[in-house]
Amino acid sequence: MGKDDKTRSSEQALIRDLADLLNDTGLTEIELERDGLKVRVAKQITFAAAVGPQMHMPAALSAGHGEASAAGAPAKPASDPASHPGAVKSPMVGTCYRAPEPGAANFIDIGTRVAQNQTLLIIEAMKTMNHIPAPRAGIVTAILVDNASPVEFGEPLVIIE
Repeated sequence: MGKDDKTRSSEQALIRDLADLLNDTGLTEIELERDGLKVRVAKQITFAAAVGPQMHMPAALSAGHGEASAAGAPAKPASDPASHPGAVKSPMVGTCYRAPEPGAANFIDIGTRVAQNQTLLIIEAMKTMNHIPAPRAGIVTAILVDNASPVEFGEPLVIIE
């Protein structure tokens, strides 16, 4: 085996090790620079929202469903956007941007009809811009983040119905 074959083999082993590290840690990208060799390993994430059958309560039942407040009126149930079946959650920690660049039009607004895989937002993480695709087609009914706001892993970003 010549020197070039050994170098190529060690570079391939390094790339395999970095890919395994991506899978083990849940990261989407790793970049390494060593001895003049710069390696970047990234994986594309595809999101699929599982939407199960929805149960609708008749209005007569839902009106008296909450606990009564001191005034006798039913208390408003707490709505948790993260539990909404159309919630698109952040796949990473970073800074969320609603437009591709400052001054540009937003990717989406409330009422926008989106196609599956259409870019909804961008999350900047470790100086990398990660496009967040729509998991399914539908209409944007809520945008739960402000432009240039920090987001956490699993935080709901958008609701698509």
